[in-house]
Amino acid sequence: MDGYFSGVITLLSINCIAALGVSLLTGFTGIFTLGHAGYMAIGAYAAAILTIEYSIHFIPAIIVGGILAMICAYLIGIPTLKLVGDYYTIASLGLGEAIRLIIENWNSLTRGARGYPGIEPYTSMPVAITFLVIMTVAMFFLINGRYGRAFKACRDDDIAASLLGFDTFRCRIFSLVISAFYCGVAGALAAGYMTFIQPVMFDTTKSNELVSVVVFGGLGSMSGCLLGTTILTLVTEIFRPIAQYRMLIYGLVLVLIMVLRPEGIMGTNELTPKYIKSLYYKRFHLKRGCH
Repeated sequence: MDGYFSGVITLLSINCIAALGVSLLTGFTGIFTLGHAGYMAIGAYAAAILTIEYSIHFIPAIIVGGILAMICAYLIGIPTLKLVGDYYTIASLGLGEAIRLIIENWNSLTRGARGYPGIEPYTSMPVAITFLVIMTVAMFFLINGRYGRAFKACRDDDIAASLLGFDTFRCRIFSLVISAFYCGVAGALAAGYMTFIQPVMFDTTKSNELVSVVVFGGLGSMSGCLLGTTILTLVTEIFRPIAQYRMLIYGLVLVLIMVLRPEGIMGTNELTPKYIKSLYYKRFHLKRGCH
């Protein structure tokens, strides 16, 4: 049970890191993406190859995996981020699948569809939690700083933001590369946790899952993103004994939240002491008013 519990916490930490990256681009910058599983694949294979073929320590291998994902996102983003709205979403879907297919057919480097076995199990629970804490704090400072305000301005109204002097294209590129770094690190950690990776693990379903947890938690809320990831990961694990109905329950939870609370669990709010206090006073005054 201890091993199972630590495994769930490790998987949850990895999912939270990837979800934070997607939340930055989709929730805070307003760019809907369906291809971030491709950046996870780049990070996973980069870390696996570096640790096995070149005997590099797993920490620099994880960071290099994130950096390679950043570089690919930058090269992809220059031509594609000129697209707006649904056009970029469609392009991201195709690009994510293109990355997966390249990995699947590059047999000399990635061993193709057979997968990449024998990865060192370097992703323990303390390692995953440490990366999650560091990257969550870094994301908090980024969102609440100058760049975070620029991202939100581009999300709310890119034309007004450009008129106010924001370089909207540069902001989008920066948001994309940072989100790709987070997904690349998450993929590298996933490789060390699974010890075996295949291209099929990073298909469109994984991208859809990342977007789902961000929308579920609330667009524009870091704490909502983490809370949504926690709930959906635990739902998946709790109902693992009835595997044939697990995804049905997963989908049902998503539908119920979208119907009952379309803005997500947290909306654009953060789970701060001030917010909790306001909810308490609101409920208290409503009950007292009913009496």
